[in-house]
Amino acid sequence: MSQQALENVFQEWQGNEALAEQMIPLVGQLYRQNNVVATMFGRSLIKRSVIRILKDHRFVRKIEGTELSVEDTYPIVKGMVALNLGPAHVDVGKLAVMFKNQGGGDVEAFLRKELQEIIDGYQPGASTGEPQDVVLYGFGRIGRLLARVMVEKAGGGNLLRLRAIVVRGRGDVAKDLEKRASLLRRDSVHGPFDGTIMVDAEARTLTVNGNVIQVIYADSPSEIDYTEYDIDNAVIVDNTGIWRDEEGLGQHLKCKGAAKALLTAPGKGDIKNIVYGINHESIGDSDLIVSAASCTTNAIVPVLKVLNDEYGVVNGHVETVHAYTNDQNLIDNYHKGDRRGRSAALNMVLTETGAAKAVSKALPELEGKLTGNAIRVPIPNVSMAILNLTLDKTTDAVALNDYLRRMSIESAYQKQIDFVDSAEVVSSDFVGNRHAGIVDAKATIANGHHAVIYVWYDNEFGYSCQVVRILQQMSNVRFLKLPR
Repeated sequence: MSQQALENVFQEWQGNEALAEQMIPLVGQLYRQNNVVATMFGRSLIKRSVIRILKDHRFVRKIEGTELSVEDTYPIVKGMVALNLGPAHVDVGKLAVMFKNQGGGDVEAFLRKELQEIIDGYQPGASTGEPQDVVLYGFGRIGRLLARVMVEKAGGGNLLRLRAIVVRGRGDVAKDLEKRASLLRRDSVHGPFDGTIMVDAEARTLTVNGNVIQVIYADSPSEIDYTEYDIDNAVIVDNTGIWRDEEGLGQHLKCKGAAKALLTAPGKGDIKNIVYGINHESIGDSDLIVSAASCTTNAIVPVLKVLNDEYGVVNGHVETVHAYTNDQNLIDNYHKGDRRGRSAALNMVLTETGAAKAVSKALPELEGKLTGNAIRVPIPNVSMAILNLTLDKTTDAVALNDYLRRMSIESAYQKQIDFVDSAEVVSSDFVGNRHAGIVDAKATIANGHHAVIYVWYDNEFGYSCQVVRILQQMSNVRFLKLPR
């Protein structure tokens, strides 16, 4: 390659960087002023760096087979700002590909056609709904990640307001608050918190990116009156897993100021186990206690749903290779569960999983068709589910992967199913992935009626994103998604 050609490539890169830098404040303005969430084929562009935006453009080539540059998307975003848009989730990437495929033309006319439902929909000072108070009962791995996600979303009229966290202990409050803040600020798996955290020991609050969060010390729900903290009609998100049935979780509803409870674990009895994207619309106003199921159930159900819709699932076995969790022992010690007492850091631990049976709670049509087991392995995060299935229709790996790729970008399960086609990816590449599960195309095996599909999932962060989506559903927070 000549020197001039090298210079041209570098200048093109610099030009794209400059456009991405100009795009960032426009995306921010749409978000904070208009409550418009701009995405790139399902990936949010809010609060993203220049490099992250450029990488998201590169991602489009892998899934669409179409080169997409910031030169294509910048005019779209700039045009959106001028149209005084109302609240919505708008996929800038899809709009840009559509505009490019039709041969270009008048950007404004194109946007007026595709976004006609929200043009001139912005009304200064108007609310898109009633704010919903949320309380995190328990502030462990999932609790802290839920806090990160909710604080991140607070700037665009999301309406979910993280008002309080409930923890045990009444010792040195100042020291305890500093410890809680430190655990939120620094995470060995997910990295540093993107923002600022201030501690007020006297008021017992954490101020996180401007969100004042009350810290309530209690050993049981019966000790708490949320109205004392000006919290009312709140959804209590139980991250402890101590109570999983209606009687136990019902303790939260007896607290003044509490209205509903959401469990971040599989529920027992008649409690609805919800996998967002699959059966979330079954949540009614009378459902005061809901379960977000398990991380594994969330990872596999969307993939099983689309496979069953297209090919029919006759039967199968689900094997999960799962990161160790906090209920295991670091070194050999007593544990009430079989095998889990052995060192999590030194062993693969064969254990049970309820995910296969739990599938039928979200997909009744698969009742009795799946078995399952789990192997806990010595990594702290990101797991894999291996779906070994007998299908009603015949297929091959190419056709199956093409179908799953299309489902990841074109279907209603875009937020739940991600797709990767690389022979080099490993578990750490999926830390922070916001999807419920990620299909690994290179690992797919399909021959006739038999198929094996490998699904990665961030069992902490991806699951937390699903929980927040359920929170939005319970709180009647709805977003129009465009283009149609």
